[in-house]
Amino acid sequence: MTEYWNPMVPELMVSDFEKSLDFYTRLLGFAIRIRRDDPDFVYLEQGQVQLMLEQVSSSAWNTGELLAPFGRGINFQIELPDIEPLLTRLQSSQIPLYRDVKEAWYDIGDKLSGEREFLVQDPDGYLLRFTQHLDEK
Repeated sequence: MTEYWNPMVPELMVSDFEKSLDFYTRLLGFAIRIRRDDPDFVYLEQGQVQLMLEQVSSSAWNTGELLAPFGRGINFQIELPDIEPLLTRLQSSQIPLYRDVKEAWYDIGDKLSGEREFLVQDPDGYLLRFTQHLDEK
């Protein structure tokens, strides 16, 4: 684990903490950096990617009623050096992809930046877009 702390870390409210924790650690490959109880909370990391999960509770910072799927209108891009091991774990656990793997090239000015990417929803419906940088041309 690193001593690096990202300046912006999303905290996702989850309806079933243990189910979400299993999904993020066993399937997605995140490691636990900090874990607390009452309410259940975890700070996760994978490479330079950091995020937090917290069990929905009356003491949470709720701005309104949470309805499934959570996180409507947002997706989280998570860049990994290699997305293949993650794809293998998801497929072997029969987790459906929201959008299949594709290669995408994005205009960044005088070049194109390539990514191999796919999207998957977590148990509460948060949309996660995993990318692997290919190169620039």
